[in-house]
Amino acid sequence: MARRPSSPDHPQPTGLRHLRDLAQQTIPPLHPAGLPFVAGGAAVALVARRRPWVARPAWALTAACAAFFRHPGRVPPTRPGVVVAAADGEVALVDTAVPPPELGLGSDPLPRVSTFLSVFDVHVQRVPVSGTVTALQHTPGAFLSADLPEASSDNERTAMTIRTESGAQVGVVQIAGLIARRIVNNAAVGQQLHIGDTYGLIRFGSRVDVYLPAGTPTPVLVGQRTVGAETVIAELS
Repeated sequence: MARRPSSPDHPQPTGLRHLRDLAQQTIPPLHPAGLPFVAGGAAVALVARRRPWVARPAWALTAACAAFFRHPGRVPPTRPGVVVAAADGEVALVDTAVPPPELGLGSDPLPRVSTFLSVFDVHVQRVPVSGTVTALQHTPGAFLSADLPEASSDNERTAMTIRTESGAQVGVVQIAGLIARRIVNNAAVGQQLHIGDTYGLIRFGSRVDVYLPAGTPTPVLVGQRTVGAETVIAELS
């Protein structure tokens, strides 16, 4: 006898529902920017399925792209004043530096937290603090290794300033790297953003700098691993 599909009157067995829920929690969804890469690799693998020397590398490339463009869900903290990491990765710098002029944050050094993303990290960027976008600009530049200090000023980048409800201004800069050549930023000036939301992506290794108001404490250390949208990198007054 044919098996009836799952429905409200004929629900799936508990074991199948558990496996389905576990798979959804374990396997993160794919960011839309990765769909062309994954679909293209899968198409080549399927067309060349009778040529293993082509199909196997194509499947490997497809799996690598699916892993690179993974987009896991995150739960940001809710207490007022926190600033979260804008990306997964390793804290490369915790210092003070003059922010890029396009942020409109003045010419005095401000607290900065830089996160370096390897090719193995999740590469979507998260909104570090809720507020309104007051500045957004893409600046062409070089493609130095993103872990170098001079990459902040010399590399191609997209800078965005967010003004919080209390009036504090936080700058977040997506920086291209030696391999990364494509910065995606889906925000717009005047848009209201919410902490932890995904707003952009940098393809294939990069860095994200967050500039904070003067005097803001930064309870993170160089070498610390961050989880985008969840790791607290600062507390606004």
